[in-house]
Amino acid sequence: MDQSEIQKALSEHPCYNEEAHHKFARMHIPVAPRCNIQCNYCNRKFDCCNESRPGVTSEVLSPQDAIVKIRAVREKVPELRVIGIAGPGDPLANEETFQSLELIAAEFPDLTLCVSTNGLALPDSAKRLYDLGVRFVTVTMNSCDPEIGAQIYDSVVFEKKKYSGIEGARILMERQLEGIRLSAELGMVVKVNIVMVPGINDGHIPDLVKKVKSLGAYIVNILPLIPVEGTKFSDRRAPTPLERKELMDRCSIDAKMMRHCRQCRADAIGKLGEDRSAEFVHFSGCGSGCGPQKQVNVSLDLDRDESRVAVASSDGKTVDCGFGNARKFRIYATDGGTCRFLEERAVKDGETVAGDSHRKHIEAIVDSINDCGTVIVREIGPLPSKVLKNLGMKVVVSEGDVERAVRDSH
Repeated sequence: MDQSEIQKALSEHPCYNEEAHHKFARMHIPVAPRCNIQCNYCNRKFDCCNESRPGVTSEVLSPQDAIVKIRAVREKVPELRVIGIAGPGDPLANEETFQSLELIAAEFPDLTLCVSTNGLALPDSAKRLYDLGVRFVTVTMNSCDPEIGAQIYDSVVFEKKKYSGIEGARILMERQLEGIRLSAELGMVVKVNIVMVPGINDGHIPDLVKKVKSLGAYIVNILPLIPVEGTKFSDRRAPTPLERKELMDRCSIDAKMMRHCRQCRADAIGKLGEDRSAEFVHFSGCGSGCGPQKQVNVSLDLDRDESRVAVASSDGKTVDCGFGNARKFRIYATDGGTCRFLEERAVKDGETVAGDSHRKHIEAIVDSINDCGTVIVREIGPLPSKVLKNLGMKVVVSEGDVERAVRDSH
């Protein structure tokens, strides 16, 4: 894509061009469930069609399913111009992001590709994104001062090690700044999202805007904090519209401001302000009253170990229990060649129930094993299967020998 093509794409990108959002549509494909940081304002909630904010989606798709969905959307939304990947986790922490981009570029070369990221993995991924045809990158960066960042971020996972406090915030900040610089130098159009948190970073944002602009950011989007239940910032107040406007006016001296953002879901479809994602949800529920209007609240686990396997087995010899009626899960570690037993975890309530009780029962089981990369069961229903998939956990259905199943699952 040369500069003239980028300019054309820019004229049709609803998030980068205020005039374009009245005419053209975008589609976010939720193919990236895993995240590499934990923000104090973020609590991802799956299967909630009625909530609109970043990190929320009604389903997580495989790259292949995403292609099928894009085909369906194009038929009903002819003004579609942009395919974005914005979660529900961080796109660059998921290989499925790159697989999806490759498939989209091959089948839909006329559509503009866009990725939104927290920036932690951007320095290592910028060139790969560019080579796959991505020309628009959004980086959410809330501070260029580690002491302020430490108040916003709970933890950062970098090179398989977890960091918190000022150390974690500094690592994230340095990676974000480097990623923005590299992306701009490659020729990508960079937007920086900043979440305005009154009393923490609001006074610091003008300095941050100047910094990212100096590194090549094209436009800055100052977003209001959305206090979300279950987060450390649940009791903090959101900025008033006037406070946000005054800050944007002040920062507009140094950088172009985006003033039409709708803080989109990770599966948003349509024009900004006219989300049609509910029209294209395929999940129909588990048959026990748990449809897409309900919430299954299970947070992503930053410490998940892909070599760790949870097995539903009553005797430790055979896989003989279904997910919902297992009384315990045996935890193993494997590299594909060896199988090492680690521990046994009991399930408090092994009864199979329905409705809200069923959903809570599933959540409790998932919470007890969500540090594992794989779950092996004799059988599993649609609801737990979907929840595990949303979390990026692999599900294996087997009735054989436990140790063989563990080794084969790697």
